[in-house]
Amino acid sequence: MNAQTPAATDVAAIVLAAGMGTRMRSTRPKVAHVLAGRPLLGHVLDTLDMLGAPPEATVVVAGPHMPEVERLAAPRPTVLQAERLGTAHAALQARPALPTPPATVLILFGDSPLVRVETLRAMVARRGEGADVVVLGFQAADPTGYGRLVTDGRGALEAIVEHKDATEDQRAITLCNAGVMAVDGARLFGLLERIGNANAKGEHYLTDIVALARADGLVCAVVEGDEAEMLGINDRAQLATAERVVQGRLRRAAMEGGATLTDPDTVFLSMDTRLGRDVTVGPFCVFGPGVTIGDGVEIKGFCHFEGCTVEAGATLGPYARLRPGATIAQGAHIGNFVEIKKATVEPGAKVNHLTYIGDARVGAAANVGAGTITCNYDGFAKHHTDIGAGAFIGSNTALVAPVRVGDGAIVGAGSTITHDVPADALAVTRAALTQRDGWAAKFRAHMKRLTGKG
Repeated sequence: MNAQTPAATDVAAIVLAAGMGTRMRSTRPKVAHVLAGRPLLGHVLDTLDMLGAPPEATVVVAGPHMPEVERLAAPRPTVLQAERLGTAHAALQARPALPTPPATVLILFGDSPLVRVETLRAMVARRGEGADVVVLGFQAADPTGYGRLVTDGRGALEAIVEHKDATEDQRAITLCNAGVMAVDGARLFGLLERIGNANAKGEHYLTDIVALARADGLVCAVVEGDEAEMLGINDRAQLATAERVVQGRLRRAAMEGGATLTDPDTVFLSMDTRLGRDVTVGPFCVFGPGVTIGDGVEIKGFCHFEGCTVEAGATLGPYARLRPGATIAQGAHIGNFVEIKKATVEPGAKVNHLTYIGDARVGAAANVGAGTITCNYDGFAKHHTDIGAGAFIGSNTALVAPVRVGDGAIVGAGSTITHDVPADALAVTRAALTQRDGWAAKFRAHMKRLTGKG
């Protein structure tokens, strides 16, 4: 950053999030739809946080009856665009929240979540080099429908021309408008209030700011970003396209950070997924929000995780499910078709087959047999199960909470445990075996006589 470049604290932001999103065909605001485990608006706000824009100087413009947008924006201020009269009108509504704008004000869109912080930094830097208005552009593979950025021989921005208004020569331009701007804070609102609505829709367009600035003798410039950054999300298909872009970024970052994804295209990550070094992730694994995986963990295929922590050296899957509140300690084993919820599995413990552990602790080096369940819900409340260190729980056991199995205790297969089991004790609740020799053969003969079959 040179001496003229504004520091991050000299930057404010206006995020336009008042759109109805009718093409989403949803009862939710468009910017509340989720991309890689995070709302669209959250992506934009997190990028501004990385830039260093102060939360109190990041203003979100919402439409009427959008409490969810206000909730997602908090603690940042939200202002209301009561009438949707265009993008310039929307940005103007932020003026009361920024009575003394800093050096640079960024204007972004809540439904354009892919713009990278590096791109915003480049725009802020260009402002610091003397441009009064900086417009984000991109080289479009197919520019049809986009506004064109017309520049002079030195690269200065002369005009933004909409596709329908462009000449044949202008339509040949592939440098297109992404909509994001960085504007001199001292001049922004004066320019916005002068933007008229003499157009077919009767709306006040933010793009008109360039013509007004040029007429005032101000310097307008372009910063280019990648086309993939510029995707605005207006419908479910575009949301899916954005998901592919974000997943590609997250997968590359995970592998660059030292994780192995054996089939990257089948692994789905969330924005806050944390994978340690030397983690191996098999195919068809899904990481929901709030997952942290320690170093050296082996994750076999077809697992699903959300809101959980896995410590170093654990082994998971295949087909394991970790739900919110699950903590898997160092060296523990969670096997196929095992579900863990709001429970701690301590170091070296094994829960390997067809088991549900909820609202529980599994002590260090304990072994839980196939088909075991913690019966944690009595129809009214959840209760805790505690399995001590080194305990062994036989297959097909039901542990009816609240209940405690002491350290080193053994529970026989097929048991239903409703009372605490002391340390080092054996607990078995099987019924006595009843056996009638020859009964099965007599039964089959009787049924053949009755049915005439066989």
